[in-house]
Amino acid sequence: MADTAAPQLPAVPSPGLPTAPGSNPLSRKLNKILETRLENDKEMLEALKALSTFFVENSLRTRRNLRGDIERRSLAINEEFVHIFKQVKEELESINEDVQAMSSCCEDMSSRLKAAKEQTQDLIVKTTKLQAENQRLEMKAQVADAFIAKFQLTPDEMNLLRGTKDEPITEDFFKALGRVKQIHDDVKILLRTNQQRAGLEIMEQMALLQETSYERLYRWTQNECRTLTQESCDISPVLTQAMEALKDRPVLYKYTLDEFGTARRSAVVRGFIDALTRGGLGGTPRPIEMHSHDPLRYIGDMLAWLHQATASEKEHLEAMLKLVTVEGVEENIQEVVGHITEGVCRPLKVRIEQVIVAEPGAVLLYKISNLLKFYHHTISGIVGNSAATLLTTVEEMHLLSKKIFFNSLSLHASKLMDKVELPPPDLGPSSALNQTLNLLREVLASHDSSVVPLDARQADFVQVLSCVLDPLLQMCTMSASNLGTADMATFMVNSLYMMRTTLALFEFTDKRLEMLQFQIEAHLDTLINEQASYVLTRAGLSYIYNSVQQHKPEQGPLSSLPNMDSVSLKVAMAQFDRYLSAPDSLLMAQLNFLLSATVKEQIIKQSTELVCRAYSELYAAVMDPSNAYKDPETILHRSPHQVQALLS
Repeated sequence: MADTAAPQLPAVPSPGLPTAPGSNPLSRKLNKILETRLENDKEMLEALKALSTFFVENSLRTRRNLRGDIERRSLAINEEFVHIFKQVKEELESINEDVQAMSSCCEDMSSRLKAAKEQTQDLIVKTTKLQAENQRLEMKAQVADAFIAKFQLTPDEMNLLRGTKDEPITEDFFKALGRVKQIHDDVKILLRTNQQRAGLEIMEQMALLQETSYERLYRWTQNECRTLTQESCDISPVLTQAMEALKDRPVLYKYTLDEFGTARRSAVVRGFIDALTRGGLGGTPRPIEMHSHDPLRYIGDMLAWLHQATASEKEHLEAMLKLVTVEGVEENIQEVVGHITEGVCRPLKVRIEQVIVAEPGAVLLYKISNLLKFYHHTISGIVGNSAATLLTTVEEMHLLSKKIFFNSLSLHASKLMDKVELPPPDLGPSSALNQTLNLLREVLASHDSSVVPLDARQADFVQVLSCVLDPLLQMCTMSASNLGTADMATFMVNSLYMMRTTLALFEFTDKRLEMLQFQIEAHLDTLINEQASYVLTRAGLSYIYNSVQQHKPEQGPLSSLPNMDSVSLKVAMAQFDRYLSAPDSLLMAQLNFLLSATVKEQIIKQSTELVCRAYSELYAAVMDPSNAYKDPETILHRSPHQVQALLS
């Protein structure tokens, strides 16, 4: 405008005059702007951010019109806000009208309900009473239903427990029976309340029903057991449950086990007779009687069949009683198995007795005895000691076979003593000794291969050795009684050596081997002394050596004795030198009959030591000045060490 005053510019300070700090407004504004921290001024940042949306060109014109643009933009925003708020106001007024209408309607309905309530007050009171009575009746009905459900059986359960005679037992029967037992136990609670009469009636009812149910269950189980007469026996799960239920009635439980045992006893006896005479299906396996010519296999097959049958019967009983948890189940099983197997004892005993009494031989009898002992131990491990009849039968047969076996050995030994043979010319073991040792070897071999427990085998071993070896030793002693010393010792060494060689192959013979070794050594000492005497005699030193040993100082010098002068000694030494040049030429003939080369070498070695010892004593006596030998070195020109070196 023309009349508008032009803006006044700030005064420019004169160049010559100083300006006071802070007195210039422009300077203050600039300093204020520069000191402003825009990052801390959120309002300024928001304002600048809003400004950046429409201030896109930075020119003189836009800067001059900036205030107007901002005011116009603010005006447009306010107008838009007013328009929108006007719509909200209209909506709120509409809602208010609706609320007023609803309030009027509710007041009208409340007044009408109040009037209706005043009119139906009596009806409401009656209805409330009827509802409370209905709730009480419903409560009583629920209590009655719960009482009946807890203390009474359903019709279906009653029909299951009172079924007909021919109707089978199912698993539902045991559920119903368990329900009866549960009711019988639960009704005891009523006896501790005011409902004792109801409790007694229910208890009596359940007791009668229980007895009826157990009677029916026992009859069914009894019939089921009577059908188990086949060789293969399948125990059904229902029968297992029946035995578990019958455990609460010990008498019925015992009768059922007896019925099962009777049925299975007849089945086992029939199966045993069939196995003996008919064999398996199709002829495989063959009848056991077909092997009666082979006693060991015959008895072994019968005992093996019986062992298998015993194990099978125990498994059947365990399957039938697997759910029974009362004490004594294992004893019941063993008792019933004993009753089942009792039926086969008589036919088994008759057949085994026939084999044993026929005396098939000592070795075979001993094998049969061990076989019976093994099966006695095995079967007792399956059924314990309750199967008394069966185990007694097997034990009796074992003792019988053992008795006849030892009788056979004793008879053999008595025959040895009745007819004692003279030793053979080669002084080796007699034929009777060889036969007896062969018999002993077969017995001990079968003993080692048996599966009888170790302690029982050791006891039998000691008895067998005593029954055979003692008569053998006595026979050898009697046979050699008329022989010379060397012949007797040679014969005894050979016989004892054969016994020792036989026993060395088996266990439990250490004591006997030690005893035989002592006897061998005693006879070896005899042979050693005989060989040494033989050498000294043949070498011309026997008389001289005896004179040296028997010489006493009061007899005077040794050289003064008869045949002890220097000339006699030189003649003897010449003969001794010939022995030294060929030591093997002076061996007793008996040494060549020894069976053991080791024993022969031992005799030669130890007899040579005795000869060297005798020469040493003679050498010491000749060299002794008190014996008055002149030039003793010319008589004995070899020292004991030289002689020992030549003979070693």
